[in-house]
Amino acid sequence: MADETDNGVWTADELMHGRGGTETSPSDTSPTGSTTSKVAPGRFSTRKLKGKEKADPMDWGLPGHLTEEEVATFMKFRDEVERRGGEFKNTVYSFGDIEGEAYCLTRWLRARKFKYDDVIAMIEEATEVRKEARKHDFYPDPVSALGCEPSVFMAQYPQLYHGHAKNGCPVFISKPGVLNVDGMECITTLDGILKFHWHVMMHDYKTRLLKHKEANPNFNRFECVVVIDLDHLSSSQLSSRALSIVKTQTAIDSVCFPETMNRTLVINAPRFFSLTWNVIKGWIDPRTAGKIELISSRKSWEARLRELVDVDQLPSDYGGKAIPTTETLRKEAPDGVMQQHHELIHVRSSGHTVVDIPAVGAMEVKVFTRSFTEVTITIVDENDKSKVYAPAVSVQHTGGKDENDPPTSVLITKTRITGPVKAKIKIDSKGGRFSAAGNFMVACNIHKL
Repeated sequence: MADETDNGVWTADELMHGRGGTETSPSDTSPTGSTTSKVAPGRFSTRKLKGKEKADPMDWGLPGHLTEEEVATFMKFRDEVERRGGEFKNTVYSFGDIEGEAYCLTRWLRARKFKYDDVIAMIEEATEVRKEARKHDFYPDPVSALGCEPSVFMAQYPQLYHGHAKNGCPVFISKPGVLNVDGMECITTLDGILKFHWHVMMHDYKTRLLKHKEANPNFNRFECVVVIDLDHLSSSQLSSRALSIVKTQTAIDSVCFPETMNRTLVINAPRFFSLTWNVIKGWIDPRTAGKIELISSRKSWEARLRELVDVDQLPSDYGGKAIPTTETLRKEAPDGVMQQHHELIHVRSSGHTVVDIPAVGAMEVKVFTRSFTEVTITIVDENDKSKVYAPAVSVQHTGGKDENDPPTSVLITKTRITGPVKAKIKIDSKGGRFSAAGNFMVACNIHKL
């Protein structure tokens, strides 16, 4: 008798009624992604909702829940994918064959409500959208993609994967409420951010899905549970620059990675966000928008998260018992780095920051900028200014003005500064006294001795 671990060719009857009299639904999955089986009554699974047996709309379009008409469309689509092959097929199976034919194909079909011509047009568009990234193997080196270490980027826009939901899907947490747009502009470009997004989807997210599938063969839903935390969000952060980042990433995901969002919780949403949400919803497919929940009350969203994610998988700062997100983000630091310090300094005539280097640490300092005003950067002992650890280094942007021209980065420390010491990093402008020098991102890596 066939079971859900078999990802071979599904028959028409199996697509409608499930394999071997069983079918899998998200709520039937354990925290590790293993599944329980139950008799498939027909097109939809049935669950008791408010004391009544009702079809679960979340099962629509999944293998084991198709109508005869949908099965016919599936078969036609399957034949066309095999007939075209090449990049068309590579686009469809972007996560690899391990996803399984039935689950992969129905993911694309659901995205266009089983309208065959629309599905084909979508894949053709996706193939074109990913063409350039495909030439570069979707940017396997995140540093080359961004132009900086990912940890520097994450300090400006914290985003991370943290455990798995009860249905086996990875949990992704994004914190746009603390997005530092000025800091992002100092370290990378919009083009760099998009390249990094390709890297994340094809080399990070994909790897997580495949590893989880290998460990839990019954895991079939290549989707993600997303938490968008808007804590500390201000209306000034919703600039055209910030929204363009969100819009472009969303466009790639909607076309190239359809139906990969299992559910999204937008938490800590301020009142003014409702207007922005109406704009963002316009960029998202209506069915996708229906999977998004806005919850402002901490008590309410913690309870909802615990319904979706076991507490041992949920970060402690989000109502669980796992390590906090701050600790997970620290693990993004390069190998051998024990501490990091990232600070955006707006310089008029001068500016500074102080970093405490422990006895077991040695610090290197890099500065990023787009400022055309020349500055000098010196590192001295905070308690003894006569001790100079890095003599004056000239820093000035030498690139272009276009938003996709990369910023300038300069390594300030020729040799690492060993602790214990309080190191003062001073920035002095060589520009006119009545003009601001601009923004400078100071990125410090403290290596363990």
